[in-house]
Amino acid sequence: VIWGAFGTTGQRCTAASRVIIHEKVKKQFEKMFIERTSKLKLGNGLEKNTDIGPLINESALKKVHSYTEIGKKEKAKLLIGGNLGNSKGYFYQPTIFTDVKPNMKIAQEEIFGPTVCLISIKNLNEAIKVCNSVSYGLSSSIYTNNISNAFNAIKDIETGITYINSSTIGAEVHLPFGGVKETGNGTREAGWTGIDEFSEEKTIYVDYSGKLQKAQIDQIKLKKK
Repeated sequence: VIWGAFGTTGQRCTAASRVIIHEKVKKQFEKMFIERTSKLKLGNGLEKNTDIGPLINESALKKVHSYTEIGKKEKAKLLIGGNLGNSKGYFYQPTIFTDVKPNMKIAQEEIFGPTVCLISIKNLNEAIKVCNSVSYGLSSSIYTNNISNAFNAIKDIETGITYINSSTIGAEVHLPFGGVKETGNGTREAGWTGIDEFSEEKTIYVDYSGKLQKAQIDQIKLKKK
């Protein structure tokens, strides 16, 4: 979850900007998530000991911070982050909101930065409903040791990609990549389906035997009758 949310500073289309948690493990998850997040180091993305690099430009920095302010106004609870990084440059602290409602703006719109919304649910059906409540549908993930829950998620979640017990990032280039709803355009990138966009199909029938085939013989018999 950490790298799905904060890898590439959250600047990827498959970043995990919402984490939907069962209410029974909410407090435990929050504690662990905050603890791990607080240890992440901001800095030059080319350095090995850096965990989170800068945002792409000043405009992105302002946008990410504006959503932090929106989250506060919407009465979501800020657990960590929410400020500019200490280093010179377009750095922003990894930010976590909890007590987020599915219809809040910070949970409905793409922030494209190191911001995560934690949403509490009671069961799998509610989790899937919340997951599908946005207009986007690119990547999703479910962590579970219940195979039935895993396959129900695969069937019902409205995304082009679903991971099981793995983060929402890390798509393989040899597999189809793309989304549904406002994320989709009817085609897939990468994989064998990526070629379809540039292809025109034609069906060819060739009889190279030089003999009457069964279908032709049957037609002749019908005509005689």
